Amino acid sequence: MENQMNNPNDIGEWIGWVLNSNLLWVALAILILLTLLKAVRIVPQSEKYVVERLGRFRAVLGPGLNMIIPFLDAVRHKVSILERQLPTASQDAITADNVLVKVETSVFYRITEPEKTVYRIRDADAAIATTVAGIVRSEIGKLELDQVQSNRSELITKVREAVALMVDDWGVEVTRAEVLDVNLDEATRAAMLQQLNAERARRAQVTEAEGKKRAVELNADAELYSAEQQAKARRVLAEAEAFATGVIAEAIKQNGLEAAQYQVALKQVEALTAVGHGPGKQTIIVPAQALEAFGQAFNMLKGRG
Repeated sequence: MENQMNNPNDIGEWIGWVLNSNLLWVALAILILLTLLKAVRIVPQSEKYVVERLGRFRAVLGPGLNMIIPFLDAVRHKVSILERQLPTASQDAITADNVLVKVETSVFYRITEPEKTVYRIRDADAAIATTVAGIVRSEIGKLELDQVQSNRSELITKVREAVALMVDDWGVEVTRAEVLDVNLDEATRAAMLQQLNAERARRAQVTEAEGKKRAVELNADAELYSAEQQAKARRVLAEAEAFATGVIAEAIKQNGLEAAQYQVALKQVEALTAVGHGPGKQTIIVPAQALEAFGQAFNMLKGRG
């Protein structure tokens, strides 16, 4: 054996025999490894794989570890399921009152059914952008300019619902559809500014007129209140005078003429006293009847005492 091994020709034959005997196993191992590599598919969390079998749609692989039949199945499309934003688009639209406006829109969407997106539409971004532009023009055409400016939230809701209905067959979900801005041309902007200034002037005039009207009403109320208070005061005075007259009449009835003379004399004395307290009065001229009044009052008081 050693002699045979020492022969160079025999060594080469032995090596060839070893290689020939293991070549089948090596090829088989390589084939198994390649088969496993083709059968196992690890899908990232943010993607989905579309698998075809001999050119026909077979399945959609979700995130994680997946198995396919090697050499028959093949991953043809790798679709991202992350939310996407279309570039901000600007399109012209005409309102119901024939005003030309330029509308800026922005759309966010994500793919929910990759098999529909792959096999039913070639360019989903362009298709969605065109659909949004048409729907925005249609919805704005139903509204007047003032309604477009004031009811923008309602307009956005209608656009979102219409877009979601249109793109459902493409396996796409529209998450947000926003109307960012509504711009006007210079002529329309100047006309609106003039209208706004006129409206402000009208409101100012109405406010001023209402203020004057309110002031007149308050003055009338004040005068009415003053008249009512004066009437009440006069009524109280009249009642007091009536009461005093009644007392005097009762006194006259009980005491006769002396009570009436006493009251007349007392009033004369009070009048003279008031004259004497006047400012700058140094000299007082007293009529003769005044002295008689003092005397009568004194005699009456003395008689009562």
